Amino acid sequence: MKITFLGTGTSQGIPVITCNCVVCQSADYRDKRLRVSVLIETEDKTIVIDSGPDFRYQMLRAGVSDLDAILFTHEHKDHVAGLDDIRPFNYLLKKNIDIYATERVEHALRKEFSYIFSEVRYPGLPQIDLHTITDQPFHIGATEIIPLNIMHYKLPILGFRIKDFSYITDAKTISDETLEKVKGTRILVVNALQKEQHISHFTLDEAIDFAQKIGAEETYFTHISHNLGLHAVVEKDLPANIKLAYDGLRILSE
Repeated sequence: MKITFLGTGTSQGIPVITCNCVVCQSADYRDKRLRVSVLIETEDKTIVIDSGPDFRYQMLRAGVSDLDAILFTHEHKDHVAGLDDIRPFNYLLKKNIDIYATERVEHALRKEFSYIFSEVRYPGLPQIDLHTITDQPFHIGATEIIPLNIMHYKLPILGFRIKDFSYITDAKTISDETLEKVKGTRILVVNALQKEQHISHFTLDEAIDFAQKIGAEETYFTHISHNLGLHAVVEKDLPANIKLAYDGLRILSE
C-alpha cells in the first residue's frame, strides 16, 4: 500500500504575499503546506481522505490518474470544499466516485453541494455514489477500513485505520476505546497544529504524548499551522521515530 501526503497544512497559515512570518517566507519546500489530505493506493483501489479547497491542484501535482473513493473525516470546509473537482475523473474514467461519510456529514454535503443531488441532472455534474458509514468497519474493494471515533473539540469526527496505517486529523480528545483500535499500528499519522494550546487540535506536545502511547514504528505529524515553526527546526527536536510530514511525501505500508 502506497501513501502520498497531498497536503499537510491548515487554513491557519496558508502562505500569502503579505505575510512576513519565517514559515511563509521560507524557501524550504517542506514549509509549503496545502490543506490536509492523503492519497492511499491499495492493491485494487485508489482512495483519498478528505478533499479540501486545494484538491484539484493536489491531484494534478501528485500526477493522480485514477480515483475510486473519497473518505470524509468531517464536514468542515477545509476538508470537503474540493468535492466538485471530481468531475474530470468522472469524465476520463467513465465512472462514478464512491463517497463515504457519516449521516451528519452526508447532510452537510447535500446542503453545500445541493446541485450534485438535484433531481434535475444537469450535464457534467459530479457523479457520485454516496455510502453512509458509522463507526463500524467496512470495505472498499478488498481493503477493510476501520473508522476511529475522535473528538474535534465538541464535534465527533472520524479517523481511519487501514491495515497497519492509522490516519487521524483534527483531534483534540481520543477515547481509550479508540486508543485500543489504533494500538498495533506500524505507521501513525496524527495532527500537531502548533506549540500553544488550542481548543480543538492537538498541540505538538499532545501529539507527541499520543504517538508515544501508540508506539508506532513511524509517526508523522500533519495538519500543521505555520505557528508550529519551520520544518527543519521543529523536526530536529522530535523523538527519533517521529517526523513532520510534508506535501508530496510518499511512504509504503504493508
